[in-house]
Amino acid sequence: MSRKELLNPAGLRVDGRRATDIRRISCKPSVLSQADGSAYIEQGNTKCLAAVYGPREPRQKSAILHNRANISVGVSFAPFATSERKKWSKSDKRLLEIASFVKQTFEPVIQTTSFPRSQIDIFLQILQFDGGTIQICINATTMALVDAGIPMNDYVCACTAGVIQNVPILDLNLIEESSDSPEVTVAILADSEKVTLLQSESRLDVDSFQAVAQLAKIGCKEIRNVMDAALRKNIKDLFGKMEAKIKTDQSADFRLGLNLSRRLENFKAGPIIRSAVNGVRYTHIAILSGHQNLGGK
Repeated sequence: MSRKELLNPAGLRVDGRRATDIRRISCKPSVLSQADGSAYIEQGNTKCLAAVYGPREPRQKSAILHNRANISVGVSFAPFATSERKKWSKSDKRLLEIASFVKQTFEPVIQTTSFPRSQIDIFLQILQFDGGTIQICINATTMALVDAGIPMNDYVCACTAGVIQNVPILDLNLIEESSDSPEVTVAILADSEKVTLLQSESRLDVDSFQAVAQLAKIGCKEIRNVMDAALRKNIKDLFGKMEAKIKTDQSADFRLGLNLSRRLENFKAGPIIRSAVNGVRYTHIAILSGHQNLGGK
C-alpha cells in the first residue's frame, strides 16, 4: 500500500482515526490466579498477556546478583497471533530484541535494590498482532508489576508515533508500520515525564523528530490515564470483596456465639457475660461447678 492511501484528503487514516488519535484501549489486571501479578491489554487489534513471578530465588546461581534483583524477560507470540499461522522459536531475533527493550526500560525503574539475591520473571505473550508490539509489552508489564506489588519509581507508559506524508501520526497499526513510514517508540515515566526508552528502526529527519517525540509523549499520557483507571477500579473491587468477606465472617461469628449462648442457657450456669472484641461477640460462661470458662465465637 502506498503512503498516499494511508492518509486521505480529509485527514483520516486507514482505520478511520485522525492523525492524533490512539487506538481503543482495554486493559484488566489480575487475570491469572497462579501468577504473582498479571495483566491483559488490548490496543486496537493488538492483544498482549503479561505475567510476573517474584521476587523469588533464582533457579540458576549464575543469575544471582548480590546487591539487587535480577530481571528476566521472556516474549513469545501465539501461533495464531499473525495472519500466517506458525510456531515462533524462542531464539527468534525479533522476540529477543523486544525482551531486551523491555528489560532495559524497567531496570532503572524497578527498585531492585530492595530484593537482593532474587529474581523477577516477566513473561509476555502476544495473542494478536496489529502493530505496536514494544509499546503494548511495556504497558502490560507496568500493569502486571503493579498488580504484583513490586515497588517502582513511577508508572512506565509507552506509545509509538511516526510520519506519513509529512504529517505526524500517533499509535501506528500494522498497515502503517509495514509502509516503511518512519516511526519512534517512546516510553516515559508518567509523573516526571523522563524518557526511559527511545527506539527507532528507521530514519527520521531532525525537523520532524521533535514533533513526533512530543506527540508520542502525549499518547503516553492518554494511555497512562486508561491504565491508572483500570488499576484503581481493580483495587476498589478487591477492597469491596474483602469488606464483604469480613462482614460475612463477622456475621457468622455472631450467629455462632448467639447459638452457643442459647444452648448453654439450658445448663445450670451463672450469668452470661458478652463482650464485643473487634466487632466480634464472644460468650463467657461461668459454670457453677468448678467455675470453668467456656468461650465460643
